[in-house]
Amino acid sequence: MTRKSVGKWIGKALEMGLAAALKDTYHRPKAPVITEEGKAWVVHLACSKPKDLGYAAELWTRKALAKHVREHAADAGHPSLRKAAKATVQRILAEQPLRPEKMRYYLERRDPDFEAKIREILLVYREVSVQNQNHGGLAPVIVTVSVDEKPGLRAIANTAPDLPPIPGKHPTVARDHEYKRLGTCSILAALDLHDGHVIGRVEHRHSSREFIALLKDLDNYYPSECTIRLILDNHPAHISQETRTFLATKPNRFKYVLTPAHGSWLNIVETLFGKMARTFLRRIRVKSWEELRDRILMGIEEINADPVVHRWKKFEALTTAQQLDTCY
Repeated sequence: MTRKSVGKWIGKALEMGLAAALKDTYHRPKAPVITEEGKAWVVHLACSKPKDLGYAAELWTRKALAKHVREHAADAGHPSLRKAAKATVQRILAEQPLRPEKMRYYLERRDPDFEAKIREILLVYREVSVQNQNHGGLAPVIVTVSVDEKPGLRAIANTAPDLPPIPGKHPTVARDHEYKRLGTCSILAALDLHDGHVIGRVEHRHSSREFIALLKDLDNYYPSECTIRLILDNHPAHISQETRTFLATKPNRFKYVLTPAHGSWLNIVETLFGKMARTFLRRIRVKSWEELRDRILMGIEEINADPVVHRWKKFEALTTAQQLDTCY
């Protein structure tokens, strides 16, 4: 630090105060070279896809964008960007709120009756809630069951045994990085919305044959005089010719309430699968596919030993009490 600089800062502190002296006064030694139009052009390029301009990439990297800017700046009428470096492009993009280098997924609404189907599902949940409050321990005439599949669950075996926590070496359970694949399975589950009971199957696939087997389990479990109302999605196995043929042999026994396309989050059984993933399926390792099946069925038995009634608590789509009155 020179004597002149020290004198300047002391003088500034005596004149403007200590807080002002600690900050640089805004100054611009020379006028900016890159115009606002040039910056807007860079942002426009960043928001476009490289593949549309003849490149292989789907999204820009800063290096590739800076190179394209330098090569085409003059032709685009922005000569000030002919020598733009990667850092220059980065500063231009950092000054605005858009983040074209990132991608966030969204879901296009493809069902024209999406809202109407949501309303129907929520009305069913409200009816179930009323049934549970008014019937007490009595079995309802219409039993509502939430049905879905959890496919692609991997059966994985260890290649070396897990090591328990050891003081001074590793405080957690230690597991070898290598593993062996034993195939996959699908969990087919039906969640009773009245008492929390779960009827489940573990299969290699989840085609019409496996789904019909689940329907037969439901038919055997519930009294013959009640109607089984199923809340389920539009999976091909649920509406296939083979399934419809079986349903025709059981007239008035099953009633479908289908969720809208891409509306599986409306199905309460998804909370059951989440509970499984957090508990007995978490980091599970087995020695065979059959062991995975048996442990899943054991986990379902544990859930049934202490069942929890799953409830839908938000009914914002039901706008008026009059609409509720018309459904009862």
